[in-house]
Amino acid sequence: MENNENSSKIPLKDDNYTHNINRSNERCLDRRSFMKTMVGAAGLFAVSTLPWGALAAKELVSPSKQAYPKHKIANLSEIKVGEAVEFAYPSEHDTALLVRVKEQEFKAYQNACTHLRCPVFWDREEKELLCPCHHGKFDVATGQPLAGPPRRPLPEIVLQEKDGAVYAVGVKRYEEQL
Repeated sequence: MENNENSSKIPLKDDNYTHNINRSNERCLDRRSFMKTMVGAAGLFAVSTLPWGALAAKELVSPSKQAYPKHKIANLSEIKVGEAVEFAYPSEHDTALLVRVKEQEFKAYQNACTHLRCPVFWDREEKELLCPCHHGKFDVATGQPLAGPPRRPLPEIVLQEKDGAVYAVGVKRYEEQL
């Protein structure tokens, strides 16, 4: 009978095949604690992004007029009708393209495609701005996409002619171009 009594006893807490391992605090992070940690991390992330969201909302509600530097691109005599000149504007890292469309008409755009920021080139024969990465085409008169994956127009550079030269004086915001 003693054998039956021993076999019906509940084994001791550490009486299993891992009895030689100290198992204290093995499951200190249960599902509930894990979820509390994740909610806390998400809340911390949300609170940390609030200042940037507030700045973006302020810019959307009342857009500020950014001051751009005046930059000489080229002399009028240096550019023939149908030719293009590459220049850096508004900073030295932002490339742009000036095209002399007609005798008295110039157009300038930032030459980074609005699809994946590939460089845009002037095709003199077709009179179009081309993005070779995905065969995007842009209208030189408006900067609007004509073909390919781009859906937004190229950002237009505001130009000014003075003393026989062409100057870049600003960049039109996206909503100003529509």
